[in-house]
Amino acid sequence: MGKALEGVRVLDMTHVQSGPSSTQILAWLGADVVKLETPGRGDITRGQLRDLPGVDSLYFTMLNSNKRSITLNMKSEQGKEVFTKLVSSVDVLVENFGPGVVDRFGFSWDRLREINERLIYASIKGFGPGRYANFKAYEVIAQAMGGSMSTTGFEQGPPTATGAQIGDSGTGIHLVAAILAALYQRTSTGRGQRVQVAMQDAVLNLCRVKLRDQQRLAHGPLGEYPNERFEDEVPRSGNASGGGQPGWAVRCAPGGPNDYIYVIVQPVGWTPLTELIGRPELADDPDWATPEARLSKLDKVFAMVEEWTEQRTKWEVMELLNARNIPCGPILSTKELIEDETLAELGSVVEVPHPERGAFKTVGCPLKLSDSPVDVERSPLLGEHNTEVLGELGYSAADVEQLRAAGVI
Repeated sequence: MGKALEGVRVLDMTHVQSGPSSTQILAWLGADVVKLETPGRGDITRGQLRDLPGVDSLYFTMLNSNKRSITLNMKSEQGKEVFTKLVSSVDVLVENFGPGVVDRFGFSWDRLREINERLIYASIKGFGPGRYANFKAYEVIAQAMGGSMSTTGFEQGPPTATGAQIGDSGTGIHLVAAILAALYQRTSTGRGQRVQVAMQDAVLNLCRVKLRDQQRLAHGPLGEYPNERFEDEVPRSGNASGGGQPGWAVRCAPGGPNDYIYVIVQPVGWTPLTELIGRPELADDPDWATPEARLSKLDKVFAMVEEWTEQRTKWEVMELLNARNIPCGPILSTKELIEDETLAELGSVVEVPHPERGAFKTVGCPLKLSDSPVDVERSPLLGEHNTEVLGELGYSAADVEQLRAAGVI
């Protein structure tokens, strides 16, 4: 069975997280992703947050599966010649440098289009054109400027970052969608195009429901929020869902930092929930029986639920609630996730061998295609595929040695 992107060739000039998360998905889907790195050092994350001395970090290995690595000195004339040949041979070029870096190498979009009119040139930037265009962006900066931090946390607490990397990997997933759209459009036009996603825009897209609520504020307080006071902006609302179905994280036994379960109270689930927690009289009580009646006292609703859950583990609560079709989800720690047998069976967490660090665990491909199965392979060593890739461009073994001796690769 073939792969969805078999035959698509990608030149990966990305580094750190946002870009590599995008090109890794393309590689998982079957594209031939050639990662271009600086000789001697490579992607900076190879050496960042190392847990083993002299070995590629987990930061790098978990973002660069299924790729090939070549090294190239883009400042040398021979390096630029090699780069030109590479560009002419690929379908997609992906980069996440600061604004203007690739242009300064001598390869503007106009120049790249001259070399390969079918090229899709895809970029991740911190911000779109305008006031913020030249600002540096990192994960939490994107969260701060995209609406996430101002709406995350508890009412009296400070703005809070989420552990989900919505700025970096969230933008990477958005870029995958843009690249696939451009590849599809090329089938009818025959032309490549410029593709760009800003980290701020990606976070903003993921925070759209908060912009929905910002506009709803013009018509009065947000009843679905537990906050007592509303001013002119959407407040932080703790663990409240803020949607049509109220939810909250309630404590479970034995009381550890992640011994919680998130419970959602749907109208259809109210009666079975009251029976389960030992308060069946509330099922028909007009002060509690309807969503409207409960809206002003959701704190009391979840306090009653918590009195019941505190006597049971989150796994016991999960089984009891799901048996009655009451939506819930235990708070899973990173340890629980990495050891979860179901996630391992699904390929959501996989173990990958590595020649230097040994086996390690990483996430599997979240995109499941029935006719394009994914085998997660290890990340490449720095420059591991120099001879292989350059040979595909017509360079002989002697040529490769000359390039190596001259410091080009």
